[in-house]
Amino acid sequence: MRSAAWIATVTLTIAAWPASRDAAAQQRYPSSAGDLVVETVAGGLEHPWGLAFLPDGRMLVTERPGRLRLVGTDGKLSAPITGVPNVAGRGQGGLLDVVPDPGFAQNRTIYLSFAEPRSGGTGTSVARARLNERGTALEGTKVIFQQMPTIASNMHFGSRLVFDQTGALFVTVGDRYGQRDQAQNPANHIGKIMRIRPEGGAPADNPKIEAWQPEIWSIGHRNVQAAALHPQSGQLWTAEHGARGGDEVNTPKAGRNYGWPVVTFGIDYSGAKIGEGTSKAGMEPPLFYWDPSIAPSGAAFYTGAVWPAWTNSLFVGALAGQMLVRLSTQGEAVTGQERLLEGLGERIRDVRQGPDGFLYLLSDAPDGKLLRVRPAK
Repeated sequence: MRSAAWIATVTLTIAAWPASRDAAAQQRYPSSAGDLVVETVAGGLEHPWGLAFLPDGRMLVTERPGRLRLVGTDGKLSAPITGVPNVAGRGQGGLLDVVPDPGFAQNRTIYLSFAEPRSGGTGTSVARARLNERGTALEGTKVIFQQMPTIASNMHFGSRLVFDQTGALFVTVGDRYGQRDQAQNPANHIGKIMRIRPEGGAPADNPKIEAWQPEIWSIGHRNVQAAALHPQSGQLWTAEHGARGGDEVNTPKAGRNYGWPVVTFGIDYSGAKIGEGTSKAGMEPPLFYWDPSIAPSGAAFYTGAVWPAWTNSLFVGALAGQMLVRLSTQGEAVTGQERLLEGLGERIRDVRQGPDGFLYLLSDAPDGKLLRVRPAK
């Protein structure tokens, strides 16, 4: 087992970013740690979805229609990397998250989640592959997980990928929208969080509960598009979409039931009640919820030196809310909320801390951007 030190941020020396090419993004935004400036690192991305830093400071960015690109430390976009799996780029589907293997510096392995086209419909899948030395192609691409059953829907795929301290991979998915009652059925992968081995299959220490599929870690989730590992405890934290209201922050534990759709703080889009109320014995309450909904996507804990007052804060992107939310935390409690970058006018799809200690965001748009958030000088 890896020690807790395994998840510490690695200090890297990277080239200084060029001046922003987007003058409008130079507007200042107030925060509890002083004014913030948002700069455009790269533009021209079609619905960018997932962002990951490589050891040399370059970034991998997924575009939902099915493209994977490298972004240089000078902000230059690569041509699309070849070898990416075919994706169902319809509705909410497409190429989703990307994460490098913990041993990327040695093995150059990355993992992708995506909406996979299948006979009879689609499902969230995960593939692993080796990025070649030139950064132009994926080699040996292999699907290591498939959400089952296949559903004829273009909605609620999730999906975030997070390595835990042991090297197992958490995979979040959605309830496929029309299948919400199946989130309570542990015999399938609908509305669940999975924990798998890097080569596929279930780790030996996963929950061993009768009728549960071996990959399942927790059940009763709606559509988890934000997930991050706590830098001290190593506990997984997630944020998931509610319906009208009821977006939740949870710390999913092995073998637990998080309630959807039996308990929720939201209502149906029609205005109708969902489930039995907001609590029920045997179902875990959220640590925090939003009502009205902000539509959370992307999350990162802050561990850098740029804003020491924000250490261990959880930053969550907001799509409908068009902002960045900072949740202060203490242990497994949310102790406060700060809404940042209101007025930026961008749907925030992903959030990452860079090796320079700044925050990096993806904006979800046909002409989406990779943004950097830094203190105003």
